[in-house]
Amino acid sequence: MQELARLTNAWACYDCGKCTATCPISRSGADYSPRRHVLATNLGQERDIIADDRLFACLTCSQCDRRCPAEVDYTGLVLRLRELAHGQRPEPECPHGGALQSVMRMMARGGTTQDRLGWLTDELATERETGDVFLFTGCTPYYDAFFTDFGVDTLAGTRAAVRLLNALGVTPVVSRDERCCGHDLLWNGDRANFEALARHNAELVMASGASTVVTPCAECARTWRLDIQPLLPSVKARVVHITEFVEEKLGDLTLAGNGARRLTFQDPCRLGRHLGVYDPPRSLLTAVPGVELVEMSRSRAGATCCAGGTWSNCDRYAKQIQVGRLREARATGAEVLVTACPKCQIHLRCAMKDPNLGDEITIEMKDVSEIIADALA
Repeated sequence: MQELARLTNAWACYDCGKCTATCPISRSGADYSPRRHVLATNLGQERDIIADDRLFACLTCSQCDRRCPAEVDYTGLVLRLRELAHGQRPEPECPHGGALQSVMRMMARGGTTQDRLGWLTDELATERETGDVFLFTGCTPYYDAFFTDFGVDTLAGTRAAVRLLNALGVTPVVSRDERCCGHDLLWNGDRANFEALARHNAELVMASGASTVVTPCAECARTWRLDIQPLLPSVKARVVHITEFVEEKLGDLTLAGNGARRLTFQDPCRLGRHLGVYDPPRSLLTAVPGVELVEMSRSRAGATCCAGGTWSNCDRYAKQIQVGRLREARATGAEVLVTACPKCQIHLRCAMKDPNLGDEITIEMKDVSEIIADALA
């Protein structure tokens, strides 16, 4: 516990309360305070922390990290405390019966045949084994199969990413053997299965000879850059989100106006506060003729997250956060809420299904890659 306090700077906590005042869960009325776990860590109260279900209530959105005057890495502390708790207590009840975690663990064990390429269409040019750019697609094929009742089409963003790469003269490797990046298992404390997935995917990338890994998923980008590469330094490929890759080569694209539209952008916490990527999505959107980008009242580093990034938060507090965010998007007068992570789209679409709120929070949603690909001349 002393080592965790040192690694995450928890020992430096001023006990000022800014983390609690900032935390979206606390602000929604839940009995939750980041200071509780920081103090327990500093006091060495390992048993109390492990027994506390509130450890798994944290959204790991990193709002508190950004505001902390003592620079306590609370998000990193939560990650390590959950790893400590894993195996020493029952796993917290997960939404959807834990089905998504089960699928991820099946992928970690291996031996299961996946239909990883069924979403590809004839006009999309891809390679199977080797190439300079590896497109890591993440779990979107599973999401679309699992959340059909939400009208989710996260694969539309994945297909659009391939279209953009093709328009830039890139034929990416899309592997039939790819597996989940392991993000959700890692953030729920299951490091062993995360590392199994990390090693499998790293071997695929190295065998492909790719110098760059591109992903349309903010969580995959974060996991590759901050979790997989430090674990497996032999992976030398550069890892970028699709918006970063396309922005670098924006001058090579010809974009045509497809009707003036007012858009607003949802900053995923993994892409924004975790990776510091704010400008590339906005640069792409504003490059489309006729597009007007309007910011929500809380954007960039202050943006509210979708409240469910690890499939472990699905309660009335998360719903309150999501509804508030949708109202914020509607207040801009935007026609479309643009995302850069499939999870944001799933959670916000789920909130829109509330029969009591009706059209009050409904807004069209698209992935940023769809907006740019649809504007290709």
